[in-house]
Amino acid sequence: MNITKAIEIFFKKFLPSPFTIAVLLTILTIVLALIFAKPNTIGFGDYTIVVLQYWEKGIWSSDLLEFAYQMMLILILGHVLVLSKPVSNLIMKITRYCNDTASSAAIVACLTMLVAFFNWGLGLIFGALLARKIAEHAQQNNLKLNYPIVGASGYMGMMVWHGGISGSAPIKINEVGHLSAMMSNNTFEPMHKVPSSIDFSQTIFSFSNLLIFLTILVVISGMFYVLGKNSKPTEINLSQYEMHHAENTSTKINKLDNSRILATIFGLLIIATFFYRYFEAIKGLKITPNLINFLMLGLGILFHGSFKNFTRAIAASISDISGILIQFPLYFGIMGVMSSSGMVAHISDFFVSFSTETTLPVVTFFSAGLVNIFVPSGGGQWVIQGPIVLESALKLGVPLNKAIMALAYGDQITNMLQPFWALPLLGITKLKAKEILPYTLFAMLVGSIIYIIGILLF
Repeated sequence: MNITKAIEIFFKKFLPSPFTIAVLLTILTIVLALIFAKPNTIGFGDYTIVVLQYWEKGIWSSDLLEFAYQMMLILILGHVLVLSKPVSNLIMKITRYCNDTASSAAIVACLTMLVAFFNWGLGLIFGALLARKIAEHAQQNNLKLNYPIVGASGYMGMMVWHGGISGSAPIKINEVGHLSAMMSNNTFEPMHKVPSSIDFSQTIFSFSNLLIFLTILVVISGMFYVLGKNSKPTEINLSQYEMHHAENTSTKINKLDNSRILATIFGLLIIATFFYRYFEAIKGLKITPNLINFLMLGLGILFHGSFKNFTRAIAASISDISGILIQFPLYFGIMGVMSSSGMVAHISDFFVSFSTETTLPVVTFFSAGLVNIFVPSGGGQWVIQGPIVLESALKLGVPLNKAIMALAYGDQITNMLQPFWALPLLGITKLKAKEILPYTLFAMLVGSIIYIIGILLF
């Protein structure tokens, strides 16, 4: 496993933190704009001021800041749902059927991918907690288990999330006006070809995406079953992980905070409003971030049973967004420079110069995988790379939904290599990156083959 050791050393010793990378990418983008996008009619000093204005305007784009908040809520509310008593009880019931490495790894991989298809934040924490509880179950019952394999299987949701209902790119292009807003500063002439939105029937719920997801689900789950069958047990030494807190006794001071009745009434009010507001949108497959977050907000309050428990879960989940909270504005600034300076068109021309209608989605897949290593945020990556993909696809006549799904597949597959989003899982399972990397890298290889075949076939 020398290659996994080398990868771990590279990420730990040579790759800066995601925030530092965002800063370096910002500086690089500004420099490239000054070198390659400066008009001959303006001086270098004056154009520097112009580029900095593009940057500042991009940082505070109200539409993009709304997008950032939506993405952060998806992660937080997903985590909150996993910490609720109903989901905790479900996890404990599942552990009873996990008595060896093969069945445990297959079950964890399958369920984690299914959950992540609905919500990536939910899937990320669900997989980690399920793997942890299976290891505790094995420890308590003296069962032999290869814990790193089970832990790695709990990370498989991040290999399918962007092709799921909460995927950043598909969910945003489903909003009316998002595509035209992204392309508003671009110089490409046929803007009439940009639709107002692309709904889920063409992306997430398309026949091709569902078939690719089903193939990934079966093959990766089977792969982990085989890995488990041929593995040796490892030593497990874990304390009990508390997934939710016991109910508080009510006092006169915090009676309303702990009131199950009040929480139930408010939760049901949200759910009733949700169905009234979004029923037609659901029928028309117009799934948006607000729709998902509103549903999870209502379910979170209902499942936790009191505002006290709900807000405690929010506090426990809030650390999940620390890595992306301040990065998003920097990515928006990068987009502002690239779009307003015309750099998007230059980069698009570069891709178009050696691509065809057939190969562009494959090129997009690989480039998205590479970008994800340095920009480990699907939302941030969509902001930076999305306009390039859209313009390249328009120039070569590639269907926009196909190009966007190729970006989504490429972004999610290298999560198996990039350890940024594995940090919550490693914290919960107490495993080390080097212990799960051999198995996640194998999953990345197998998954890449499936995605590329799917892109070429459809």
